[in-house]
Amino acid sequence: MATITSVAAVTIPSFTGLKATASKPAAAAVSTRAAAAAPPKLSIRASLKDVGAAVVATAATAILAGNAMAFDILLGADDGSLVFVPKEAEVAAGEQINFVNNAGFPHNVVFDEDEVPAGVDVSKISMDEQDLLNGPGEKYSVTLTEKGSYSYYCSPHQGAGMAGKITVK
Repeated sequence: MATITSVAAVTIPSFTGLKATASKPAAAAVSTRAAAAAPPKLSIRASLKDVGAAVVATAATAILAGNAMAFDILLGADDGSLVFVPKEAEVAAGEQINFVNNAGFPHNVVFDEDEVPAGVDVSKISMDEQDLLNGPGEKYSVTLTEKGSYSYYCSPHQGAGMAGKITVK
């Protein structure tokens, strides 16, 4: 958004002894004020530069926001507990979900075929039960497009109760 700042009138001292009559200095002062009231070109350029910077910043924010359409779920709590953090989550349809290895690994993510929306093929959204995330920060990502509830678990720690649920809105 361009801003134009107003400039106060500037009075220029006149030299009464140099080819001036009493009426001409007043006219010169009036024309000087009129010229001073117009914003200087440098201010306008600076404002346009600010507008350009704002446009670039807005575009960068939009790009980052587009990339931010992901939800992270930790595999294992910071204290080593065998849980998904958060245990339950709600995401928008089409939002990417990142399962990020945190502690107590190895882990994996397997969706329960009896607890997903009808028609969803769990083999396409689950990790193979033999595939494991073995190191900190390793991740498995999935995008769920069908609305409904999805229950999942970590097969090595299912007996310890490591399970979670995602609701897709």
